[in-house]
Amino acid sequence: MEKQPTFERGTVNGIRIHVMPTKRFKTYAIAVYMGAPLQEDTVTPLALTPFVLRRGTEAYPETIRFRERLDELYGAGFGFDIYKRGDYQIVQFRMDVINDAFVQSADSLLEKAFEFLGGCITAPVTPDGVFRSKYVKEEKETLTQRIEAIVNDKIRYAAERCIEEMCKEEPYRLHALGNRRELEGIDASSLYRHYQEWLEHSAIDVYVIGDTSLEEVERLVKDSFRINRAGETPYARSIPVPRTGEPNTVIERLEVTQGKLNLGLRTTITYADDAYPAALLFNGVLGGYPHSKLFIHVREKNSLAYYASSRLDGHKGICAIQSGIEFQNYEKAKQIILEQIEAMKAGRIDAKELQQTKAMIANQLREIGDSAFEMIGFDFNRVLSGKERTTSQLIAATEEMEASAIQAAAETFHVDTIYFLRNREEV
Repeated sequence: MEKQPTFERGTVNGIRIHVMPTKRFKTYAIAVYMGAPLQEDTVTPLALTPFVLRRGTEAYPETIRFRERLDELYGAGFGFDIYKRGDYQIVQFRMDVINDAFVQSADSLLEKAFEFLGGCITAPVTPDGVFRSKYVKEEKETLTQRIEAIVNDKIRYAAERCIEEMCKEEPYRLHALGNRRELEGIDASSLYRHYQEWLEHSAIDVYVIGDTSLEEVERLVKDSFRINRAGETPYARSIPVPRTGEPNTVIERLEVTQGKLNLGLRTTITYADDAYPAALLFNGVLGGYPHSKLFIHVREKNSLAYYASSRLDGHKGICAIQSGIEFQNYEKAKQIILEQIEAMKAGRIDAKELQQTKAMIANQLREIGDSAFEMIGFDFNRVLSGKERTTSQLIAATEEMEASAIQAAAETFHVDTIYFLRNREEV
């Protein structure tokens, strides 16, 4: 049986390098993570930055030429995501390019991909020593539309507002895409200053999975990324904020036709803790899957919700519950949701729902191995948390977990905020 490949690690100019040499995939998967602490004065300009960076580089200053270059690289894929993990805003650039062995190319496509990506991130087009004003103006409009899309999607809006209320004194309240008000005051000069600070001080991790070596990727990063820092920037682990006392209740009224009932729970367990597998199972049994307590009791048995689920942010120690209900069902739905949380704390977890949850988690973790980018994303948890943990280890830890351990984890989850988005009129 072929040995499962692992990541080899190195550091170049303050950039952490992670390479998994393997011939399993026909493409190279490249990901660059750039993380900065969530802060009021930087979250919006940093969210705008990758939109502007994708418009052109010194080598390909016009957007159409920038995009044509991807076609020349045999249809290489390029994109980015912006999100938050714990109290950090993360920008992830992704690129995939075909392995040289499968095309007739005189040049190394991996090298050309790094030239493209390094130029995009560290050598943008700067005609007057700052970003091109036209690109900044147009991408401000793009980002505005992205932010407005959240407001228009009331499921996402309610989820964000619940976190905003729950973490009003913490950086985690900030949305990874920033806010519209801050966007208005950003121009090409101010954005370029923020970009330079970000390039100098952000935590940077470069991942590659494919038929290559650590030594080759270190050389490519050194040659392609115009960054030279004295040392790497580590991530500080988020310290969970414990919750005591009664939950805070927030009722917001807008022109909506369906109520959104969201609950925010806090736990002291994070990804780095040995109890994390138990917290993962707690979330799974509570609301992670169609067989979970929230779905069965709130939606199926009592017909109170159009949807009911929960999601765990293991880097922050927050579990978010979402449900869509009729306005008049608020009290009843809230009561049943709270009853499911209390049932977990009382250890009322039957063997079938626990077995199903373990199977679902194990399947999801095994599927990670089918995708290079999923493997990269999972390994990045190690960088963020400082915890070494493979998918196999996490599967084993969850499979051997007993209901009593999940009950112990459940006792650390406390309802912090109850948020209800409803219509303006009384029912």
